[in-house]
Amino acid sequence: MKVILGLGNPGVEYANTRHNAGIMLVDVLSAKCQGLSSYGWRREKNKMVFKTNDFTLIKTANVFMNESGYLTLNPSPNLGEGQNFFVAHDDLDLRLGHYKIQKGVGPKLHNGIESVEKALKTKDFWRIRIGIDNRITPVDGETYVLQRFSPEERKILDSVLENIVKAVMP
Repeated sequence: MKVILGLGNPGVEYANTRHNAGIMLVDVLSAKCQGLSSYGWRREKNKMVFKTNDFTLIKTANVFMNESGYLTLNPSPNLGEGQNFFVAHDDLDLRLGHYKIQKGVGPKLHNGIESVEKALKTKDFWRIRIGIDNRITPVDGETYVLQRFSPEERKILDSVLENIVKAVMP
């Protein structure tokens, strides 16, 4: 079973922002698996969980990106092994329209990933790195990730998310 944690920020004010690309991915995955789950999304403490025979999808209920390590607390018995644990997140080191699935490799700086590494006490897990950088004019990363995708950018992101789903689904 794959455990996929989608990083992002909770609340409608952060919906469709670049920082929520990880949550957007698990939402697309859950929609593809809707008929395979006996209950859909269910709240478990600080997280929302969606389970099928092949996946456990996790996203935040009320934990912000920089505290994402809290979401790793006891979601699955095989989580610590890193073999089937994936963290999906936005990545400013990759251009919009690109993604990478890599084990133990991540962006230069990402507070959500750093929080997960600290909580797990390892960097040895899979990362689904979703490129979001489409800056034309200089904007600092912290401001940029909290901006919403334009309609044109969202079409590009949706295409990338579909490609990632094909890559991770059995």
